[in-house]
Amino acid sequence: MRSQRIARLPPRERVLDAAHELFFNEGISRVTVDAIAAKAESTKMTVYRHFESKDVLVLAWLQLLMEEYDSVWADLAERFAGQPALQILGFAEFLVQEPVLSSHRGCAYTNTLAELPICDSPARTLIEAHKRRQAARLIRLCEESGLEAPQLAAFELTLLLEGVQIVAQNKGFDDVAGNLLILVRKRLGLVAS
Repeated sequence: MRSQRIARLPPRERVLDAAHELFFNEGISRVTVDAIAAKAESTKMTVYRHFESKDVLVLAWLQLLMEEYDSVWADLAERFAGQPALQILGFAEFLVQEPVLSSHRGCAYTNTLAELPICDSPARTLIEAHKRRQAARLIRLCEESGLEAPQLAAFELTLLLEGVQIVAQNKGFDDVAGNLLILVRKRLGLVAS
């Protein structure tokens, strides 16, 4: 089935699709351009025709992930217009859905940062900018929700949302999804204390 789906995609999208699966499941350092080409049912030359280097491909993959997250937030803003607390809760619900939470790898951004040897690499810069935008969004939504100390509330929510991926990955607690949603609802004032 996967072969039929890949064969229908244009070459650039096949390469990105293959890179996504491999980078997410195996990490960026362990994955070779040859492995990406094979997974994409393509050639190494095709990979380099669309992406001048593996680093450029990593950037394109990260940008694709960021667009997907932005799309989730845009959908939540539309569905819960004027209800910022429900937008935050909706994002928490997105993070704990299957297979997002059950991934054995956790957060793709955190894993990528851990693999980058250079502190000022373009990929690190891209991820840090994405995380700053996400923090600014959460601060704004906390302000709009009328939460006291919105910056601190956004920081606390970030710890919950980022931390849930690690806790789910290391299997230290049961019902990680349910417990996260209880904590997020409580922090947003959506349930009685």
